[in-house]
Amino acid sequence: MSESKDRKEGSLECSCMQDGFGALPPELRPRPKKNNNLRQVTCPGCGRVYRTNRETDLCMDCEKKRR
Repeated sequence: MSESKDRKEGSLECSCMQDGFGALPPELRPRPKKNNNLRQVTCPGCGRVYRTNRETDLCMDCEKKRR
């Protein structure tokens, strides 16, 4: 029983499993890059600035008004 306990404790202390940036404060840790395919556009109808992945630059509200 003590062997399995030692293995569990040893696996937590293994250098390959530790976070290399764990000692840094959260604001200094590197963040994973997001696959962001959104673009920032300004709606020609109302002037709203927003992010979208749609082909049209019209916001949803202005597009509804045109229909």
